[in-house]
Amino acid sequence: MLVHVVMMKFADASDAAKARLRLEELSRLVPEIRSMDCQLDELRTDVSWDLLMRTTHLSSDDLRAYQTHSAHKEFGAWVWPLLTNRAVVDYTG
Repeated sequence: MLVHVVMMKFADASDAAKARLRLEELSRLVPEIRSMDCQLDELRTDVSWDLLMRTTHLSSDDLRAYQTHSAHKEFGAWVWPLLTNRAVVDYTG
């Protein structure tokens, strides 16, 4: 199983809740997503990120299929202008 973790920082932290809802909708549209967990930061410290998303995929091919899916591209076009930073970690788990 391939695990894909993304952390996002938003210019306006309130956009993280909107992104979470859109990501949860995305998880129902893309069959290559085996599971998804989205969490919002609660403490808002100086080192906090606003949103953490974790997805699982059967393979790196499934992750690429998710990343090139039209629904994911639509989400990306919406979210990129709202972000100030993003970090990604992919690992086999």
